Amino acid sequence: MLIKSTSPFLLLSLLPLISFAQKKSYNDSLIAYQQNYISTHEVVGKEDKKYIQFYDIDKSFCVLASFKKIDDKEGFDMNTSSGMKKKYFKYGLLTFRLHDSLLHLFVYQSKDLMKQEKLKEYLFVPFGDATSGFESYGGGRYIEFYISDIKNNQVVIDFNKAYNPYCAYTTGYNCPLPPLENLLKVPIAAGEKNYGKKIH
Repeated sequence: MLIKSTSPFLLLSLLPLISFAQKKSYNDSLIAYQQNYISTHEVVGKEDKKYIQFYDIDKSFCVLASFKKIDDKEGFDMNTSSGMKKKYFKYGLLTFRLHDSLLHLFVYQSKDLMKQEKLKEYLFVPFGDATSGFESYGGGRYIEFYISDIKNNQVVIDFNKAYNPYCAYTTGYNCPLPPLENLLKVPIAAGEKNYGKKIH
């Protein structure tokens, strides 16, 4: 039986539809992520969940970063919002292009969490950017992933999933502050914005 090949004109006409479907699917997945984030939040009470705010979903803030492993056996003390220090190790360096900028972020591993079976592969990326203290929380935001997410020395970083530390909502927590090396000069207008309710 002769199978006719698809017309290139048909393919061209379908491309916008395919692109729209992919974008819709991505947006839907992020909307579901945000809804789950809000509904399961451990610090913000039910009556205050309406004050959790996000930037508009923008797929251009989902990037493929190259990953370079760092062999850090000494570790360092990361500052926290309370003045306490927490022990972390540098696990690697992310390099990625965002819009017109080539950026770098260090990846860290918590000494305490490494002792827990479920979290021993948990990786932590605290960062600040040009929106910090204005549209987003002044103490920086967090991105997280696991060692298993790194494939062929690459990992997907989605800033639409950047979230606030607990200190953005209330007092009494020791939230890690992004080290100077993880302060970006560009705006990351994606992910969680400032909490909409004043903290007393």
